[in-house]
Order: sequence, then C-alpha cells, then structure tokens
Amino acid sequence: MPVVYPRKLQSSFGAMSARDVLKRVVSDRDIHLITLNRYRYSEQRSCKDLTDLIEQLDGKPPELVRDLSRHVSDEARHAMWLTDLLTDLGADVGTPPGSSYIEEFERLLDREKASDPNEGLDDVVISSMAAINVTEKRGCEYFSGHIHALKQAPQTEENVKIRETIERILPEEAGHVRWGTRMLARIADKSPEHRQKVDLAKRKYAAIEQAAFECGMDITLGAELRRVGNLLDIANTLPLWQRPQYLMDRLPNALLAPDLQRTRVDVIQRAWQRDPKAFVETFIPMFLNGVTRNQSGTQPKSAPAPKETANVGA
Repeated sequence: MPVVYPRKLQSSFGAMSARDVLKRVVSDRDIHLITLNRYRYSEQRSCKDLTDLIEQLDGKPPELVRDLSRHVSDEARHAMWLTDLLTDLGADVGTPPGSSYIEEFERLLDREKASDPNEGLDDVVISSMAAINVTEKRGCEYFSGHIHALKQAPQTEENVKIRETIERILPEEAGHVRWGTRMLARIADKSPEHRQKVDLAKRKYAAIEQAAFECGMDITLGAELRRVGNLLDIANTLPLWQRPQYLMDRLPNALLAPDLQRTRVDVIQRAWQRDPKAFVETFIPMFLNGVTRNQSGTQPKSAPAPKETANVGA
C-alpha cells in the first residue's frame, strides 16, 4: 500500500525542509514563542475535532471510539504541557496570529457523504483516519526538526526547557502515526474496493494538508495563485463530476484570500517596527520574490504519486 509523506515547503528561498524552517524559527525568540503557541493551539483544537468525530461515529466501531478517546487524552496532555511551558516563559497563550492551518484544512475538506448509511460510515472512518494520519505526520516532522534545531542552538535554560517539552510529546505523536497507519492497512485489507478507497483518501488528504500547510506559511507576492494551484491538486483527487463544484465553492476565497491579506498587514507592521533597515533590505526582496516562484515553476502543478517508503516512526 502506498505511503504518503508531507512535501517540503516551497518558499522564496526554494524548497525548505522542517529543519530548514525550524533553524530560522529558533534563532528569533518572538517567532519561536509564536510557533510554540501554534503547537499548543493545534493540540488543543485536536481535542475538539476528535471529540466531534467520536460523536459522529456514535459508538461504532467501539474499538475505534476507544482508540480515539485515548487520542483525545494524549492531545489534551500535550496542550497542557505546552500551555505550562508558555506561561512559565511569560508568552502569549491566546489564539495565534496569522492564517490558521486547522481552519484552512477544514475549509478545503469535501464533506459530501455517501447515500447508503453503511457505505457512509465506512467512508467517514476512512476519510477521518487518512486526515488524522497525514496531519500527525506533519506534526512529527516538525517536532523532530524543532528538537534538532534546539540541539544546534545555544543551550540556554529556556531552549533546554523547550526541547525537553517537545521531546516528551514527539514519541506519543509518532505512536499516533503508527496507529493510524495500522488502522488504514486493516481497512484496506478488507477488499480491493476498500484498498482503492484508502489509497484515494490518502492522496486526497495529503493534497489538502499540503495546501493548508502552505496557506499558513506562504505570504509572499503571488501566494493567491499558488493557492489556486493547490486547489487544482486537490480537485484532481476527486471524481470528475465533483471537481467543478469543488473549485467553484473555493476559488473566490483562494483568489481574494482575506486571511492572507490580514496576515500580510500584521507581518509587515511587525517587521517594520522591529527593524526598518532589515525590512527594506531583507523583507521586501523576500516578499517580492514570491512572483518568481510562479514564473520559475518551482511550485508543483499536481500532487506527486505516493512513494513506497517506510512509514514515519514505524
């Protein structure tokens, strides 16, 4: 069965791995604390989303409900650890600024349900497990990159405290990835039809996750067009008759992108207030460099075929 990994961030500096991104994050305390708060917010929000799924399943299958309940407990504990860390550091624990990865992920979802009740439940389980699995993989990738960056950074008391907190979280997140992979494999083994559904769901949610991830990271000029490109990637994983409606429903938000405009204004104001010289010499060229990404074709036009590789944390 194919294994789908999150792709690298396509930035103004070229393709950036999690280690590349976190190396920059760790070097700037303000951005570092905002990033930690984004982790906290994601873990906290996961509790709500997993609870919604448990209620939707309504007790069936009971084994999955039990596992999801344990998952909620893990995510709540992670949110607690991160909240304790941030409050100890005197950092903000409110809603993080900028585009929300979670909200963008939900906006990109196709929530159509099958007409047959039994097929509908099966589809809900497959879709939910595929979505959880790909987002947990992204989390593991970034927690691992964060730990690596902190080990390379000055070993201050604060950095050591942050690293130790993330090191407590990562093994449990890796366990979630292994659990999700096993669940999807069991469903796929039921029949050729189930295998086809699982493979399609994995490709679909990998495309959705990549689009949501880049929405939160890419604010450079031309980001709107790259969002449209990501929408086409997602649409290509849907049945032909669903693609036009999916695109029509989401194209206006991708092109107008009010969340992107708000984030740009906030980031520009912060950059100018912190260092006007660096704003002119570094920030503006980086912002304008987003145009060259569209022209050079560094942004993939369609989701790549999944690679046959070992699973994260396996």
